[in-house]
Amino acid sequence: MLKLDNKPLSYDRAFTHDGIQYPANWLRSASLEEKQAIGITEVANDPTYDQRFYWGPSNPKQLDDKTETVDGEEVKTTGLKTLWSATQGEIAASLLAPSDWRIIKAKETGTNIPSAWKTYRAAVRTACNTRQTEIGNAADVAALKELLFGQPTVIKTKEQQKTNADGNGVVDSDGKAVMETVNDLDSDGNIQNIANPAIATAWPTPI
Repeated sequence: MLKLDNKPLSYDRAFTHDGIQYPANWLRSASLEEKQAIGITEVANDPTYDQRFYWGPSNPKQLDDKTETVDGEEVKTTGLKTLWSATQGEIAASLLAPSDWRIIKAKETGTNIPSAWKTYRAAVRTACNTRQTEIGNAADVAALKELLFGQPTVIKTKEQQKTNADGNGVVDSDGKAVMETVNDLDSDGNIQNIANPAIATAWPTPI
């Protein structure tokens, strides 16, 4: 991040300093010396964080519900698990809503509900219950975030003994093998991707 007079500067935007108007392309075309000459400094960008799960870069939100006494009264604070569990119910309702009319029609006319829709609607409810259980089992905020928004696949890894420059196995002072985590390559030396075991059960594909 570039700053001038303790204010951030944006690339491709004109700015004024000491009565001089600098064009939008100036920051990209100017040399480091030219920027420093007018007092521009470069500082690290502010750390980013997911505001759905954190109050700050290293400040996770409350995971579980909490009840405490404040001024003689019990006050309950809702945790992330409860909030995200409720969200799963809302998602399930939205997936079921488009086919609700089929259920109503079948009841009003005395006809059967197509088996495909019965199966799908049951699968939605099962997925919702399973996801809510998985949320309840999350060990911490990082695990909860990964559960709900992690990548569907991850690189397959394995544990193996670390080797030195000569290819010999490394051991510690007690003679025990020093292990390391490495990518598990296939027979052609390519990185292998596997399903991420840390993400939540998938919702059924709509029909």
